[in-house]
Amino acid sequence: MVLGTASDAGKSLTVGALCRILRQDGVDVAPFKAQNMALNSFATREGHEIGRAQAMQAEAARVEPHVDMNPILLKPTSDVGSQVVINGKVLGNYSGVDYYGLKPQLLEAVSLAYQRLAARHEVVVLEGAGSPVEMNLKDRDVVNMQMAEIADAACLLVTDIDRGGVFASLVGTYALLEPQERSRFCGFLINKFRGDVSLFTPGIEYLEARLSQTCLGVIPYLHNHGIDDEDGVSLERRAVRPPFDRRDCLCVCVVGLPYLSNFTDFTALENVPGVVVYYTRRPEEARAADVLILPGSKNTIPDLLWLRKNGWEPVIESHVAAGKPLLGICGGFQMLGRELRDPHHTESDIEFVPGLNLLNFTTVLECEKVTRQATARLAKPDCLVVNAGDHSDPVFSGYEIHLGETLLGNGTQPLFQLQRLGDAAGHHDGAISVDGRVLGTYLHGLFDSAAGLHLLLDYWRKICSKEPSTAIGIDPLVERERRYDALADHYRSNLKMDVIYRALDGHR
Repeated sequence: MVLGTASDAGKSLTVGALCRILRQDGVDVAPFKAQNMALNSFATREGHEIGRAQAMQAEAARVEPHVDMNPILLKPTSDVGSQVVINGKVLGNYSGVDYYGLKPQLLEAVSLAYQRLAARHEVVVLEGAGSPVEMNLKDRDVVNMQMAEIADAACLLVTDIDRGGVFASLVGTYALLEPQERSRFCGFLINKFRGDVSLFTPGIEYLEARLSQTCLGVIPYLHNHGIDDEDGVSLERRAVRPPFDRRDCLCVCVVGLPYLSNFTDFTALENVPGVVVYYTRRPEEARAADVLILPGSKNTIPDLLWLRKNGWEPVIESHVAAGKPLLGICGGFQMLGRELRDPHHTESDIEFVPGLNLLNFTTVLECEKVTRQATARLAKPDCLVVNAGDHSDPVFSGYEIHLGETLLGNGTQPLFQLQRLGDAAGHHDGAISVDGRVLGTYLHGLFDSAAGLHLLLDYWRKICSKEPSTAIGIDPLVERERRYDALADHYRSNLKMDVIYRALDGHR
């Protein structure tokens, strides 16, 4: 089990790296996180919603993502409440106090899910959440040391040296663990190290002597790893000043909504040479972008009201009036229509709000969430023509996670013909403006298919009078595999895997 001294210490990537290393060594391995709090989620083949980080880790392990890998998902809806998803389905919206009252039910859910997963795989690599020694919450915590006890797991502790305070973080965490908890740990890992590691040798010696624990490795800071992040905290590290003066560069601005969800939709796009993706909450920083994206949102109506309050609406209107491309995904797509209705108060107490009125449709939020994997083809193959005579019909692949049904108005054309996994009949998805420059869809993972990625990029480059892409042939799925292997190499070369294997042998 991988635990951390704090959030964003690097637990998720460490689990991903260990899953790929073990898979490379011939071990049948799977990831597990009892409870994940994140707005990035994924729909499994069975239609269950889990954290995107566990889907990433499953890919690293080369196994199919499954709901047993993340039985509890918390999706924040405010500073004091979250939507609670158990075993892939929405239980309801709960305040923190009410949620902790569910502990018996939560403990049973995570225990059974772990047992099912462990029965199917040789090794399970568990991930904790935040810190295992939040003393005000520890008696209600089902994701850290209680889960380690349920799994009888050998544990390692990860800390982030880049943010400073590494000695206090490690010494303090171990000091607050109970003796029987401390005995589960086989060592600690120093993550995100910059500089000459030889200068840190006295620090390692001090920590090993003070803690009676082995330093399992010092992991150098990994720049531009190109692998899906779990936390929105990582968006701060991805702040980029776009090079607007480069003719060959396509600048894509993603609006940093307060409840932005599934920013992992853009990981593949970020890895394409000649494309700069940046996130901002300041409308003035979006004015010079070539392409503007309204991303997914956990709270679509509150986020739409935030756009209006913070001066985004005239910037969006000016962007469209200038003939620049605009894409809305999921909640961002819903914002593009004439109005949004929430008659059942599934998101907030607001029952009706006018949309941006850039496309002619209405969305009604329903109680039941759609969580399905799907493939899509353009509803009209020539609607995104790049070259004369080009009528390519690429297949886009991804998944839907949304509340609400969208009804297109007269004359409005759908963007996709969507085929949900397991359904015999297809149905229309999204919408496209008459001039083809405003697009909307419910499909997450839009850029993860090579054909779809290159069609959209080439189409946008043509609209924006940019030079043709030099990234022909890039396959996001192949690139992702390469990056998992690179992540594993990075960790393996700096990690005492012999100690980890001995710990595993003692717990199997």
